[in-house]
Amino acid sequence: MKQIAESKGIILFTKDYKEKDKLVKIFTESAGKLMFFVKGAHRKNNPLTPAIMPYTQGVYLGKFNEEGLSFLNAAKEIQPFLKIQQDIFAAAYATYLLTLTDAAIEDRVYDPNLFHFLQQALTLLDEGKDFEIVTNIFEIQILQRFGVLFNWEQCQICGQTQGKFDFSPKYHGLLCERHFLEDKHRYQADPVAIHFIRQFSKVSYQKIQSIHLKPETKKQIQKVVDQLFEEYVGIHLKSKKFIEQMNDWGNILKPTNENEENTEK
Repeated sequence: MKQIAESKGIILFTKDYKEKDKLVKIFTESAGKLMFFVKGAHRKNNPLTPAIMPYTQGVYLGKFNEEGLSFLNAAKEIQPFLKIQQDIFAAAYATYLLTLTDAAIEDRVYDPNLFHFLQQALTLLDEGKDFEIVTNIFEIQILQRFGVLFNWEQCQICGQTQGKFDFSPKYHGLLCERHFLEDKHRYQADPVAIHFIRQFSKVSYQKIQSIHLKPETKKQIQKVVDQLFEEYVGIHLKSKKFIEQMNDWGNILKPTNENEENTEK
C-alpha cells in the first residue's frame, strides 16, 4: 500500500456501493485508471460530492494502491465540464469517450499521453465543438491502444500517397485506385471519407476549428470507423449504441449549430 499520493484525474464513472458509499473510477495522470472507494458518498454535505460527479476533472488525493481498491481522501482544483453535464448530446459523446478509454488500457497502466488526449477531447466537447469530428478523431487515434496500427499515409502495394484510396482488410491498410481490384472485399468507402480519416489519424485537436464537414461526409466517415472497430477491435459499448439511437431521433431535439458550414476543408 502506498502512502498518500495526489494526481490530476478525470472521473470515468461512479456506481453505488452498499447504501451510503460509492466506487469511483478515476483516470489519473500519474497512476493510470484506479477504482476508489468513497465512504459516505451519499451523505449530505460530503465535501467530495462535487469532485466525483460525472464529467468532472480535478486533483485527487488518497491512497493509490497497487492491488485492490484505492481510497479517496480529498480533492482540489475541481473543474466540472458544465456543458457536458447539462447537454444530453454532449454527455452522450463524452460517455462514449470515457468508456472507450476505459476499454482501451488495463487498470494501473501509466499513460499520460492518453490522459491528456482524453482531457483535450472532453474540453472540446464542453466548448461545443463538433461532437462527431471530436469523437472520430479520438476513435481513429485510440485504435493503437487496442494493438491496431495502420499506415494511413500510402498504398500498401505501391506506396502511392496521392489520389483516391480505399481501405483493404486483405492488406490491413490503404489501397490506391490503381490497386482496388487486388481486394474484392475492400470497404467500397467514399474516397472523401477516407481522405478525412487519413487526416484524423494525425491531426492535433488544436486544428479542429479548421475542419467543417457536410452531414453526409460525417455519415460516411462513421461508417468506415464502425467497420474498423467491428473488424479489428470487436467491442460493443452501450454508450456507442446510445449515440446511434440518439442520432436516429434526427434533428427533433438536437440544437441547430448556427456555425455549421456546407463546405468541406
